[in-house]
Amino acid sequence: MAFAVFIHRQDSIYDDSPAERYQFPRQYLGRVQACVGDWIIYYEPRKVAGTRGYFAVAKVQQVIPDPVAPDMFVAVIEPGSYLDFANPVPFTDAQGVIERGVLNEDGRISGRAQAAVRPLLPADFDRITSFGLDDRILMLPRLDELTASAGFAEEQAPFIYEQVRDRATFLTSRVVRDRVFRQVILRAYDERCAITGLKLINGGGRAEVDAAHIRPVEADGPDIVNNGIALSGTAHWMFDRGLIGLSDDLDILVSRHANDPDQIHSFISKTGRALPPLRAHDRPHPHFLRWHRENCFKQ
Repeated sequence: MAFAVFIHRQDSIYDDSPAERYQFPRQYLGRVQACVGDWIIYYEPRKVAGTRGYFAVAKVQQVIPDPVAPDMFVAVIEPGSYLDFANPVPFTDAQGVIERGVLNEDGRISGRAQAAVRPLLPADFDRITSFGLDDRILMLPRLDELTASAGFAEEQAPFIYEQVRDRATFLTSRVVRDRVFRQVILRAYDERCAITGLKLINGGGRAEVDAAHIRPVEADGPDIVNNGIALSGTAHWMFDRGLIGLSDDLDILVSRHANDPDQIHSFISKTGRALPPLRAHDRPHPHFLRWHRENCFKQ
């Protein structure tokens, strides 16, 4: 098993779905097969406008021939393993190149940096993921989450690896994943509820909005920004119970089973459409919206 970097871009010509599958040509077969059962990091090239750099981590479950594309293969991503970085990591920072394995003996960037799939040194994997999932700058806790006696409260340690053997536990921890997912979603929506358009900040400085999965984790919904939406507590409750849903164009759908549809219509955005995220590539994917309509929304 081995770590690797998989290059992916939003306008890719390949049939990729980062949380589910990664398509690649035969020339990279050996490198990808070496990753089976281990973790990879997704990277968006610097030449892409508004690049996210290193933007997510995932685990390769298996490699199979692509059934519809001759001489192409698919790395199947282990369900539930994909996680967007809370902080996308640039290729370089003030100290230089983040991924040291792409440097040659002279300390210059080598041709390895251009490969769509490339091996990743364990030290580089630790460095990139520790930056990407750094939770030291936490969103403020709810006032009711504060301990009764702050004098005895311990400062929370940053989410960084102490030892290599802790890596898998860290990456699969539901507590860690939920906190990172919340940061990703609230940043994408500027801490506004997508259904009401309201941005409410409580007295403790915390946004009163939840990071909701469109397809729930319990139903194999991935922790990817395109499977998330920022919702206020009431909107989240209605969404999870199928009283409201969304079309692929983000039109807000109100269930006929709702006992007071007029009040719901007065509660949602006057435009009748959900607020989109700040960046187009963070928009909810139709695949997940369709799942919600077919499995949750009460028609």
